[in-house]
Amino acid sequence: MDIVVKGRKTEVPERFRKHVAEKLDHVQKLDGKVISLDVELSKERNPRQAERSERVEITLHSRGPVIRAEACAPDPYAALDLASAKLDAQLRKVADRRRVQKGPRSPQSVAEATAALADLPPVTVDLEPSGVRRTRIGSLEIEGDGPLIVREKTHAAVPMALDQAFYEMELVGHDFYLFMDSDTGQPSVVYRRHGYDYGVIHLKLEE
Repeated sequence: MDIVVKGRKTEVPERFRKHVAEKLDHVQKLDGKVISLDVELSKERNPRQAERSERVEITLHSRGPVIRAEACAPDPYAALDLASAKLDAQLRKVADRRRVQKGPRSPQSVAEATAALADLPPVTVDLEPSGVRRTRIGSLEIEGDGPLIVREKTHAAVPMALDQAFYEMELVGHDFYLFMDSDTGQPSVVYRRHGYDYGVIHLKLEE
């Protein structure tokens, strides 16, 4: 099992890299099909976010679905502990599903929601009397035109059924999941509404 540790706009101390290898060494016992683990450490520079200044994201690649866990804490070691615990919970959920699933794949209700990830602060946009556009994200203010992109990712898409999309949304720990619907061939989104209620958005190209 390969473990790749990288920093996003921050340096990763060698001591932390060694700690990651020791902390995640047990993952292979929980999932014998694991191929690699990507661990990303990032730092929030805003002093008002000191309690959430260190973010650790763990992405597990295996012969099964991708599993992801994130956590924030005042220091990277605490964030790693929290993310590792979330990853373990996700892996146990996968193992439980494999044990109880029988016959052809059928839609399965989600009985437990995974630990919720911290949402980005609300974004507000004001137009000052001078005509200057001012964007606020929490306590952060940015002047000028154009969208503020805080993160951008690209993922390979494999067509899947609706029930599998709900399942994989739970594995990555998000409140939404973008996927290619195998029935329609169109991009679709499943998302969490309130409690155990879920929604689906289908896109259809105009003719």
